[in-house]
Amino acid sequence: MKDYKRILVTAALPYANGPIHIGHLAGCYLPSDIYVRYQRAQQRDIKFVGGSDEHGVPITIRAMKEGVSPQQVVDKYHAIIKDSLEKMGISFDIYSRTSNPVHHKTASDFFKKLYDKGLFEEKETEQYYDEKAHVFLADRYITGTCPICGNPNAYGDQCEKCGSSLSPEQLINPRSTLSDAVPVKKLTKHWYFPLQNYEAWLKQWVLEEHKEWKNNVYGQCKSWLDNGLQSRAMTRDSNWGIKVPLPDAEGKVLYVWFDAPIGYISATKELLTDQWADYWCKEDTKLVHFIGKDNIVFHCIIFPAMLKAHGDFVLPDNVPANEFLNIEGEKVSTSRNWAVWVNEYLEDFPGCEDVLRYVLCANAPETKDNDFTWKDFQDRNNSELVAIFGNFVNRSLVLMHKLCGGKVPVFHNAIIDADDKQLMDDIQSAKAKVTQSIEEYRFREALYEIIDLSRKGNQYLQKKEPWKKAGVENGQQQIDNCIHLSLQLTANLAILVNPFLPNTAVKMLHMLKVVERMLDWKNAGSFKLLSVGYTLRAPELLFRKIEDSEIAAQVEKLRANALTNAAVQGTERKPLKAPAAPQQPEPQRKPEIVYDDFAKLDLKTGKIISAEKVEKADKLLKLEIDLGFEKRTIVSGIALHFKPEEIVGRQVIVVANLAPRKMRGIESNGMILMAEDKSGKLHFVNTGEAIEPGAGVS
Repeated sequence: MKDYKRILVTAALPYANGPIHIGHLAGCYLPSDIYVRYQRAQQRDIKFVGGSDEHGVPITIRAMKEGVSPQQVVDKYHAIIKDSLEKMGISFDIYSRTSNPVHHKTASDFFKKLYDKGLFEEKETEQYYDEKAHVFLADRYITGTCPICGNPNAYGDQCEKCGSSLSPEQLINPRSTLSDAVPVKKLTKHWYFPLQNYEAWLKQWVLEEHKEWKNNVYGQCKSWLDNGLQSRAMTRDSNWGIKVPLPDAEGKVLYVWFDAPIGYISATKELLTDQWADYWCKEDTKLVHFIGKDNIVFHCIIFPAMLKAHGDFVLPDNVPANEFLNIEGEKVSTSRNWAVWVNEYLEDFPGCEDVLRYVLCANAPETKDNDFTWKDFQDRNNSELVAIFGNFVNRSLVLMHKLCGGKVPVFHNAIIDADDKQLMDDIQSAKAKVTQSIEEYRFREALYEIIDLSRKGNQYLQKKEPWKKAGVENGQQQIDNCIHLSLQLTANLAILVNPFLPNTAVKMLHMLKVVERMLDWKNAGSFKLLSVGYTLRAPELLFRKIEDSEIAAQVEKLRANALTNAAVQGTERKPLKAPAAPQQPEPQRKPEIVYDDFAKLDLKTGKIISAEKVEKADKLLKLEIDLGFEKRTIVSGIALHFKPEEIVGRQVIVVANLAPRKMRGIESNGMILMAEDKSGKLHFVNTGEAIEPGAGVS
């Protein structure tokens, strides 16, 4: 591991052609903010830069639709985006914009240096041209009939109705969106960056020196590099953007994906006028780009090649890109208005910023595309934030006021027991696990550990039952120890949860009457965060229950928005509902067996008495099963279908004579019988009526 002196974190620049949606948050802004807040708590030198991408075809398309200038578009949406990010707690040190003069100069100087080094290739190619409007046309400025589905309003790069990727040549009856003229081909000159000249270096740098990158990032880079790189045009014909700084480049601007990543450099210059070069030009800087998967090639291949060619800048240490977040089973589509817009969420759920942060992190598309549903949003809030985390914090403070006079009680070392020691071990273990997970960009895993720690706090309170100890021998001492440890755990939870749910952490600090300095990461794992005898404030609920009516309203809003947009666009839109199950093929039958084969199975009824996640195994739960005559440990691949706390007490049927098998270092002694329905959901197989553990099944 390299000893870095400082960290620079960037988050992808959103196009200022519309508001941001929750997919943007889940993709890069929330994970980058979690990482930055954690590093700040570690007292490390870190800067967090971002801004709006205000150039490119999406901006001019939006301006044309709204009948305004591109500048008016970017001014409007930059303000909306910046406000949404601030209210969601995305704590940029600077949120800039690529229309700023410092960016224009930085990008122009970057291009000019590569040009002066003779690195560009000048080429003349045929591009589509509008003879009426006298401009070259980007693919999005050409529409026609889709050859796949017949949509008469398909764009030159994609059909919004069927989703097919297209080229202008494929369109039937293509027309210019500017004048309705039939576009013609015309020669134009552009400057190309020869990526193939950096292919060997990129293979070494990415494929050999960065094998620790996430599989989805590494795999996409490898695919591009294995297929071979080609020269890529770094200029475009347009009147909106950064003008190419050459005398023979009238009507040419820098390609948006050339100038946009340079926006990270210019934003740092704005933030640190005199020290910006420390974060970009010194080898002991750790540069981390947070992006979505659609930006991997630009941040892992094109921009690093540009930086290498320039020669003055550091290269990214990591690019922890996330996959896509779908909405109610369908891909987000801004053109179809199939999205949950952040600015609208903030209006509909005031004071619930941390709820959305929690849900998006708990369901983050870190390794594969994931799905956001409003029902899951409600369930995670009510069943996890309210019932587990918030419940523990509230119970601890209520019991302190009721049983200890509203003050932090003394801890009596003389009567410490195994349960106390286990909780203390759990707190310190959780800190280590959360720390490692965040350092390795596994934020979903880190958040699970925090919620699991609060779950253990609830279990501890339930087992100790301090409300029953009054009047028994050493009763008040037992009460004191239980409440003392519960309060120290509450303070630890505030530290651990702060990068994820900063508003919640602040509320907890207020109730605990401690200063923000307590949130320093070094304090996590301590049992002296709250002083004995210190008076704490009355508890306040951290989260509220979200009602069915609120969820129904959001589902209806999503459906109505999509239908309205479809009517305006003249495209079809199916009502929001669960997708129909595909027609099932005839199930494959297994070979016929005789009765003696079946008789070999020893099937017993059992009861789940405990359940917990298996570390570093998303699909596995470790179950403790009561079989009546003995207790068994069984590892079962049901973690994606059931939460551990939901299945304790369930009656199951167990294959009791299955040979032991080690899974993730745990010996599994048996198998739970499950049924899988057509949708892929698992169901426990049981007797239907309660029956004692150990009964035979035949």
